[in-house]
Formats: sequence, structure tokens, C-alpha cells
Amino acid sequence: MIKYTGTNTKVKTQITGSSGVTYTYNQSLTGGYDVYSFSDGNGSYKICVFESLVGNSYSTIFSFTVTVTLKDEFAPFLFSNKYVNYSASSKVVLKASEMCANKKTTLKKIKVIYEYVVESFTYDYALAKTVQSGYIPDLDADMDKKSGICFDYAAVMTAMLRCQGIPTKMVFGYTGSIYHAWISTYSTESGWVSASIYFNGKEWKLMDPTFASSAKSSTSIMKYIGSGQNYTAKYLY
Repeated sequence: MIKYTGTNTKVKTQITGSSGVTYTYNQSLTGGYDVYSFSDGNGSYKICVFESLVGNSYSTIFSFTVTVTLKDEFAPFLFSNKYVNYSASSKVVLKASEMCANKKTTLKKIKVIYEYVVESFTYDYALAKTVQSGYIPDLDADMDKKSGICFDYAAVMTAMLRCQGIPTKMVFGYTGSIYHAWISTYSTESGWVSASIYFNGKEWKLMDPTFASSAKSSTSIMKYIGSGQNYTAKYLY
């Protein structure tokens, strides 16, 4: 957790773990804490915070390294963070609790949540055309309007699954040349299913709620989603 207490109007936080991938965030300026995940698991992390100077120039205000040993390997993918931000009273949590109340297995919970998002949400093309760098979904607002871009779809579903105790990775990367967001989840029945979900009770499909929803789970889009061969992951949140 990091809280910025200065007066600069543009501050960035960078975190680099053992994978060598650097995660860059716009640090909140409201005086509250931002919660970041150790997505690479155990190991060394370099954490830097930068203040804006002029244009795209920044100055380092502090930098330090921490060695992380997780008590639970799933912890980074079980809790609320800066990009998947929810609390016990959030609408995503209440809805997930309602839908999963009588579901006895992890796979049944995953299936009902996935189908809810795919069938209830619509893609916001206007937002997609105007979205600015630094956009972060407001999950309660997403639940009210039942629409959003891929970031919103993935964040809503990630929050719903995590609040049910199901480890879930929100994945950012590329499908073809398109920058995109989707999710990967874990069950004791199958382990980590790499970017896939038990979708229709018979076969595994990539867990891409945005494409499945916007294309109404058409045969062609589900074939494209397939096993994930058309997707390249870059960041895990």
C-alpha cells in the first residue's frame, strides 16, 4: 500500500518483480492508500515513485527494494487492489453472493458469474472511443449501467470471483494487435486454467467475457476465443 502526501499533480508508481515486467500506475493524489499486488509471487520487488517535472519528464522521489515471501501463493489474486477495487458492501460482492448462495462447487460459481456478465453487460463503444489513459473502472457504476469496455468486464468478473474466494487473475495483453483485458481463474478441481473457463458444462473455453458478450457468444467468436492461442498475456493484476 502506498499513499502520496505531496503536492505534485502527476505522480507515478512503478513496481518490478522477478519476471522483469514493470508495472506503471498513476498514483492517487487524494491522500488515500493505493493497494498494489505482488503479481510475480515470491521474490524481490523494486518499487519507485516519481513526481512530474515538465512534459513527460519525472523525478524519482523514492525507490526501495523488498523481498516478498507470501503466506498464501494465491493472495495477490484474492483481494481488492487499485484496479479491482471493491469492499464488502460493493454491488459486485452483493450480486455474487446472491448468485452463488446455493452453488456448492467452484466450477458452478465460476459458470454462473461468467454467464451473468456475458448475458447482462453490453459493450460501451462510445467509452472505447473516448477513454483516457489512467482509466480505472468504477465497479458500482458498472453494475448500475451494465456496460463498459474490456477493462470493466474483466474487473467486474474478477471482483465477483475473488469475493467468493476464487483466485482470479485479471490479464492485460494482446489479441492479435489489439490491447485487451480478460481473466484467468483457479479451481481445486482443475488447478490454474490458463486463461480459460469451464464454460458450458462440456468444454473449456477462453474466459473472455467482453468478446463473448459483445458477439452474443456467436460460433465464430467462440471459435476465435478457443483455447487462447490468439492471446498473448503481458500484465497480471
